[in-house]
Amino acid sequence: MRQIVFATNNAHKLSEARQILQPLGIDVLSLADINCHTDIPETGTTLDENARQKAVFIKEHYGYDCFADDTGLEVDALNGAPGIYSARYAGPGHDSQANMHLLLKNLEGKQNRRARFRTVVALIEGSKVTMTSGECPGYVTTEPAGSEGFGYDPVFRPDGFEITFAQMDSSQKNAISHRGRAMTKLAAILACRR
Repeated sequence: MRQIVFATNNAHKLSEARQILQPLGIDVLSLADINCHTDIPETGTTLDENARQKAVFIKEHYGYDCFADDTGLEVDALNGAPGIYSARYAGPGHDSQANMHLLLKNLEGKQNRRARFRTVVALIEGSKVTMTSGECPGYVTTEPAGSEGFGYDPVFRPDGFEITFAQMDSSQKNAISHRGRAMTKLAAILACRR
């Protein structure tokens, strides 16, 4: 099996990536698997910059071919916020519950709840960088529903569905989600290079 590092500490993201890439004969290693316990910098002003920065960091410091993602929930009524700050929307040290609570509070009384999840993936193989992306449009619900997934999944209902991401099983979510779409493009690139 070919080994590649996913530059994330998020167990949910790692599981999603493994579901998509393992059938191709790709062993997705975590940061823990390569003994990386460093807080990887994310100082970019866009999803693209942050994904690339994380992948470059792993390649430069550990030598592995790798990929990294950055994901943001962009809400129309909040001028695209939380965007690149999605994971730390409620401030440093806060968790998904705090982020969701703040998002719902900031949307109180707003009629337009349109939003989209966007993911950008940066893949580094040798010295070559390849970027992919995925988007999933939908809207933010008025209250959380479901116990699957992570992050904002309980308050995001994708277009064409009557349930939130958190009410879907992982295979259903992977088929339509922003990260699923970006990872499927990544899988197609990696499949061509086997």
